[in-house]
Amino acid sequence: MKNLLTDIAGVRVGHADNAALASGVTAVIFDKPAVASMDLRGGGPGTREVALLDLANTVERMDAIALSGGSAFGLEAGGGVQAWLAEQGRGFEVRGAIIPIVPGAVVFDLLNGGDKKWGRFAPYRELGYTAAAAAGTSFAQGSIGAGLGATTANFKGGVGSASATTPDGVRVAALAVVNAVGSVTVGDGPWFWAAPFETEAEFGGRGLPPSFTPDMLAMRLKGGPAATAVESTTLAVVVTDAVLTKPQARRLAMIAQTGFARAIYPVHAPLDGDVVFAAATGEKPIDPLVGLTELGMVAANVVARAIARGVYQATALPFPGALPAWGDRFGSRL
Repeated sequence: MKNLLTDIAGVRVGHADNAALASGVTAVIFDKPAVASMDLRGGGPGTREVALLDLANTVERMDAIALSGGSAFGLEAGGGVQAWLAEQGRGFEVRGAIIPIVPGAVVFDLLNGGDKKWGRFAPYRELGYTAAAAAGTSFAQGSIGAGLGATTANFKGGVGSASATTPDGVRVAALAVVNAVGSVTVGDGPWFWAAPFETEAEFGGRGLPPSFTPDMLAMRLKGGPAATAVESTTLAVVVTDAVLTKPQARRLAMIAQTGFARAIYPVHAPLDGDVVFAAATGEKPIDPLVGLTELGMVAANVVARAIARGVYQATALPFPGALPAWGDRFGSRL
């Protein structure tokens, strides 16, 4: 186990980004189509093809997920991922036509200091293609891919990942792009809200503060009073090797979304576009009641850990007034 999303066999992750743009794309590629659904809780989402994941609709499996910066411009990243999959002959077949199924979601990073004057067409489609082509079983975390330009209320955000195994041997893993309107740390200190779920000091081992002061519990919002409903979002992809139906994948996404509340304060606000995609590769059968409940419980913990790791691993952007990284304030990371 590498404590990454790719601890689930048949899952690969690739990044592509542009330093001057201060934005990028992360692609999650499934070697075989995966049963999938999603849960959306934020008030300002930006999504692509998520209607296919509705339980009433026909398509049950997806080939990849495209996560991108760029707000609505970044939705084009899915087209780049789709183009790469089409070259591989991957997709949903309709009387001989092949259509790769690539849902996606975006975060808002247009005000982070990067040069967004890209001309007529935004670069996200090409970045999506590059990210898909680069996908492998090892990948970096922090300020990279869709998390390059991500921020939170007080520290630089980024991409984080974590994994775990249930007592029955079922694996579940998460990847998060952390661009929250709230804070992932307790106040402005070194402690992460997700500390109770940390394993092996994966985000510093600082635990929780000895006591909570009113200042720690005060609301911190990115942009302060000027915050708008389109500026922030945390995205997560949860994958398991369990055998799940589409409705069970939806339930997994719903339970896993509680991990956001364990790691971000406040969360699911009108200012966020929080989305969880859940996918199952179908290797290990589970009990549909107790087994699915336990899987969701562990998945929520894994999501919380992935969110904390995204901030812990981040590095500050090289622009005037950029938010500090956690490591800039509290020393080198382990």
